[in-house]
Amino acid sequence: MKTETLPYLNTDLTIAERVADLLGRMTLDEKIGQMLQLDARDDLDDHVLRRHVGSILHTSPERIIRANELTAQTRLQIPLLVGEDCIHGHSFWPGATIYPTQLGMAAMWNAELTEQVARATAVEVAATGIHWTFSPVLCIARDLRWGRVNETFGEDPFLIGELASAMVRGYQGEGLDDPTAILATAKHFAGYSETQGGRDASEADISRRKLRSWFLPPFERVAREGCRTFMLGYQTTDGVPITLNDWLLTDVLRGEWGYTGTLITDWDNVGRMVWEQRIQPDIAHAAAAAVQAGNDMVMTTPGFFEGALDAVGQGMLDENAFDRAVARILTLKFELGLFENPRLPVDGLEAIVGQEAHAELNLEVARRSLVLLENDGTLPLAPSRRVAVIGPLADDAQEQLGDWAGSSGQAGWIDGQPRAMITTVLDGLRAVAPWHVTYARGADILTMEQDPRGATFPDGQPRPPVVLPVAPDESLISEAVSAASEADVAVVVVGDVVGLFGEGRSTATLELFGAQNALLDAVIATGTPVVVVLMASKPLVLPASVRDAAAVIWAANPGMQGGLAIAELIAGEIEPSGRLPISFARHVGQQPTYYNQIRGQHGDRYADLTQSPAWAFGEGLSYTTVSYSDLTLEEPVVAASGTLVARVTVANTGDRPVRETVQVYVRDEITSVSWTDRELKAFRQIDLAPGTSERVRLELPVAECTIVDAAGDRVVEPGAFALLVGPSSRESALLAAPFTVS
Repeated sequence: MKTETLPYLNTDLTIAERVADLLGRMTLDEKIGQMLQLDARDDLDDHVLRRHVGSILHTSPERIIRANELTAQTRLQIPLLVGEDCIHGHSFWPGATIYPTQLGMAAMWNAELTEQVARATAVEVAATGIHWTFSPVLCIARDLRWGRVNETFGEDPFLIGELASAMVRGYQGEGLDDPTAILATAKHFAGYSETQGGRDASEADISRRKLRSWFLPPFERVAREGCRTFMLGYQTTDGVPITLNDWLLTDVLRGEWGYTGTLITDWDNVGRMVWEQRIQPDIAHAAAAAVQAGNDMVMTTPGFFEGALDAVGQGMLDENAFDRAVARILTLKFELGLFENPRLPVDGLEAIVGQEAHAELNLEVARRSLVLLENDGTLPLAPSRRVAVIGPLADDAQEQLGDWAGSSGQAGWIDGQPRAMITTVLDGLRAVAPWHVTYARGADILTMEQDPRGATFPDGQPRPPVVLPVAPDESLISEAVSAASEADVAVVVVGDVVGLFGEGRSTATLELFGAQNALLDAVIATGTPVVVVLMASKPLVLPASVRDAAAVIWAANPGMQGGLAIAELIAGEIEPSGRLPISFARHVGQQPTYYNQIRGQHGDRYADLTQSPAWAFGEGLSYTTVSYSDLTLEEPVVAASGTLVARVTVANTGDRPVRETVQVYVRDEITSVSWTDRELKAFRQIDLAPGTSERVRLELPVAECTIVDAAGDRVVEPGAFALLVGPSSRESALLAAPFTVS
């Protein structure tokens, strides 16, 4: 029989029939290998020819081609799934479009644009021979010290669900048979961000009810909507690693939600059970436990291959224990059409990767992601002014991109994106208006040195270096002060840099690092109006001197076009429309500061400080003024199966146009168990010309007005509620209308 006539290669058969035929032909070694995803930077020949690996990640163009050549030498020629951390663009492909980070995108409060970013990213990723992105992140940012806040959509489960769902749609397109579709990954399932002390991957001290209340709803949404893969978090919960959590993986995900997609561990989750968490005596026991718990693909635990074979030899696993996982993996490969077309890098990549249309989308997303936090009227800035551009991040092209972006350290084959593709704040301010622009760096931030415990963890993964703050340099500060003193306005760009965020890079403080506080103090003391641009992976605490600044802009990590967008905002060529997806603390000791905390504590402040955030979830200024009035309900009594309909008048009372994000929160007045005082349930964006108003109609299904009761069930409890509508989550900014659920 010729290979071409084998049933699993017959496209006339159903995918289920092809999977069954191929599975029946596979040896034990080949089945175990299919469950492995290994680092392509290591020994590819060994991965493919000896371990029969099912997937690789961290590829370069050359490695993708080489891996395909090796696959052709194998007995069954099963194609590889190629994965990569394409987080906010094609992170590690030279010349790819790098967008604002996920937290920056969240500040748009716009699902449509978020979907467009994922769609454009998929087009670039698929063209380069990569089939799978480990994105989006559905974790809830709770402790701002955590190093991965930038990868989240912020602090609110509803907003996270809206934007994550949009991103999944964009990645997966119209279906996996679309050559521009890539596999989306919902991560990190679940509760990974509920850290202790902000420390990455620490024990998540979290109950099942708390998981159901806040952390699981975004994952449930994308599971039911067809996100094809889920990645499991590093952490343990109640002493059990998520990798082995039978309640989460079997009862909830596979059982209640009926999820049929593929589960992948995070980096070396299986090995960590031996060398880090120490709950398994050896890799054979760890491999057996992971298979029995329902994991499908094991990321970067090379010893899983030998461990699983040993587990079978010792009677811990039956030889057919791998069949369900392998069937799911093979199903993905057939659905992607990889047996007919392995989807290698296409010809004409230069016309696809980094294309002009994606740069235009990137600029629009960057514009919409900027949040104006303070403004005394200095902005927008008039033309023909003398502008001093100051700060360590004002002209740092690579740091502007943030984590997972070329120079952030996760890939060894690229150390940055092309400088010509990136517009820094200095570039942008020189380009957008006839200003006289001078520049002074003013400060440095950090130096790095190797961790004294060694450069790598026991599994060989690089250990993050130790960061040390750089002391103020009087000559740099003097140069900045001189530039500011001779200018009409100073734009000072400060924030954080690689080393202060990312996996394993949580911080004990939220203060600006290095000499940046001293720089701000000195420049603001000149009396020249200062516009502070905070280009940071997460909310940071600014020094007291910033109270005297003219304006504050939060730019997250705004991507390649971020500097141009910031300059346009300062010049008034665009209107500020971003709104915070996360609250800013006044002091690190306020942690946590998220708006939807549970009711019931003694007082509402610390003895020495208010509990209120510096800037709250949902806040953001415009260059005009907006008022809310006359909130009314069609019916003050609604059934649990009904829909609440409200109207509110939103007026632009200033002299510039505005894009306003109308936010809808719900308060359940009396609950059977402790609950938050208000939850975001809907939002709408409207555009208003100066002096105009709109009567905005808002609809909310009462089925959304739920709590999770003591039994762990999500229910609508009859009784008194309040609909809260306004420009942010801050209670003083919200109009209230009472209603009753009958």
